[in-house]
Amino acid sequence: MKKLPLILFALYVVLSASTSPKEKEEKKAGERPNFLFIFADDQAYSTIGSLNNSEVKTPNLDKLAAKGMVFTHCFNQGAWGGAVCAASRAMLNSGQYMFAAREGVNHNQLWGETFSNAGYETFLTGKWHNGDATVLKSFKYAKSIGKGMYETMHPELKWKPGYGRPTEENNSWDPTDPLYTGHWAPKVKDVVYDENGNKSIGPEYVIEQHTSELYADNAIRFLQNKVADSDNPFFMYVAFNAPHDPRQSPKKYVDMYPPENIKIPENFVPEHPFDQGDHKLRDENLAPFPRTKHQVQVHRSEYYAIITHMDNEIGRILTALEKSGKADNTYIIFSADHGLAVGHHGLMGKQNMYDHSIRMPFFISGPGINAGKQSDALVYLQSIFATTCEMAGLEIPETVDFPSLKGILDGKQEKVHEAIFGNYRHFQRMVRTDKYKMILYPHNGHQQLFDLEKDPQEMLNVIDDKKYKKIKKEMYSKLLDLQKEVGDTLQVSLK
Repeated sequence: MKKLPLILFALYVVLSASTSPKEKEEKKAGERPNFLFIFADDQAYSTIGSLNNSEVKTPNLDKLAAKGMVFTHCFNQGAWGGAVCAASRAMLNSGQYMFAAREGVNHNQLWGETFSNAGYETFLTGKWHNGDATVLKSFKYAKSIGKGMYETMHPELKWKPGYGRPTEENNSWDPTDPLYTGHWAPKVKDVVYDENGNKSIGPEYVIEQHTSELYADNAIRFLQNKVADSDNPFFMYVAFNAPHDPRQSPKKYVDMYPPENIKIPENFVPEHPFDQGDHKLRDENLAPFPRTKHQVQVHRSEYYAIITHMDNEIGRILTALEKSGKADNTYIIFSADHGLAVGHHGLMGKQNMYDHSIRMPFFISGPGINAGKQSDALVYLQSIFATTCEMAGLEIPETVDFPSLKGILDGKQEKVHEAIFGNYRHFQRMVRTDKYKMILYPHNGHQQLFDLEKDPQEMLNVIDDKKYKKIKKEMYSKLLDLQKEVGDTLQVSLK
């Protein structure tokens, strides 16, 4: 009897030695969590029914938000051009601040690439907007790689019906009609493999299916086939083109939102009071100048409809994840690349520094994350790269600038930033804290300061109010400090 412990110990040593390092590593990889990243396009933070806007029906996103932690103050850092989504996605996938991301996304280790190298089954469907080479670097599989946007075109008359509307002369647009192409007829590409296992981007082809339904179908098939057949963890990047214009969806969803019932934003004005830079680029031409309340109601009704349609498709993906048996070990992350004005401040697009355009929904659910929690910390969307690496136990690449949010998720940290920075081309520079926001417009000398606690809709500019003289100087100093931190060399001055 006294020899039994020695026998057991010897048996343990033999069994341990029989397990090869490779088998140990495979076991470790099998224990790693999965990641389902769901990404919307142009979805403002104030469009989640249960959180902040009862007008919008988002039952599946409501459930997702309730299951995890909601970050109420998530922001995009800026853009180098009118396609704000391209810069946002370059920052997200490189993890770098804006002034480095434009080149870094082509040269540094990317988000999907990091997970591919760690043995994950990595998959993309939907909008990418950062070139074919980066897709091949990032993902093992990609189906229906989407374009940056899908323009509308009347196939017979060769004109774009989605702009400058509605007016008495231009009121024929029907968001439910596939005749106007756009979301109804996307041109997409796939990652393909040859007989030697070499991968490349295949030829473009048109598919007659709404983008949101197409991407959901692809995600579901991946869960049903590749995920089911593999012992490796998975990383899925499902990027909708919705609710980016043209805001098209099936009649069922459009009928949910009669324009006459849609609320007008509190900060609505017929036109922005000054040229904020790129004042009349493509996005702003979706509605005529000056805007009317009816026009804003029409555009917002279509915006809500395509969001609800996308929500339905997200629900289908979540159901498939549950059926896969992998849901309990999967982190689900939902966000968008930035927000959108759609009538706020007399604007329609996202080329501005107001909260409706730089702020987006962001929530994470999964193993170990307490349900129903909220964080008001100022965070950037692009911190998702470092956060997921830390969750998976992967080394964060040295080139990544945006910090991990895992400390906040674990309840060990309250915030990662005292203030955040924003910019749009050479036209705008912004600094925002919990209480105040300053926006400077170097091209024309306009300057704004908002007291966000008293004025969350950013309607009252207090830049010349003597009571805010000290705050004004402090915010300007913060802006200069953040410019240095992010590598911004543009000279900005304060009156």
